Amino acid sequence: MPPPKKLDLIPEELRRWLAEELRERGFSDILDVTEALNFRLEAEGVQIRIGKTAVGDFSKALKDQREAFAIAETLLSDLDISAEGELHKVLLQMIATSAIHMIQSVRDEDGHLEAKELMSLGRMLKDLMASSGMREKLLDDERQRVAREAREAARAEIEEALEQTASEAGLDETMLSTLRKGVLGLKS
Repeated sequence: MPPPKKLDLIPEELRRWLAEELRERGFSDILDVTEALNFRLEAEGVQIRIGKTAVGDFSKALKDQREAFAIAETLLSDLDISAEGELHKVLLQMIATSAIHMIQSVRDEDGHLEAKELMSLGRMLKDLMASSGMREKLLDDERQRVAREAREAARAEIEEALEQTASEAGLDETMLSTLRKGVLGLKS
């Protein structure tokens, strides 16, 4: 099992500070941010020094995450409800691609993929697929509800128009009932 990353060993509040500092600096000034982080670690008595590569990798991951959220937000704001199901499919493809890259990266580095990482990846794919299926069912249910309400509204309009016309024409209830059943197929 490879040793944990040094950034994973620092206190959570310093990781949050690092993330905020990188965002404020536009994910640049890695050397200055690294120096400031190491100064804070030393001031808090933490016996770890973080290298610029680790901070740079962390910065890249944060930037990629921010861009992914921005893309998803833009897509969702531009899409109607029926297109959100398509977004799930795209996300599934993106995750599958990321999984391939992760496996290739692990293979290139030490040839070992932790069971925990593999389980997390599998769970993420399963959850996304389940989410997509649920989303499709919700969309289908919503379409059916809208269609049913439209049919009911149209039927009510026809019923009202039929009664109005029958009244104006002087038709009795028997004739109105016959028209409902025979011509329009409406309830009597």
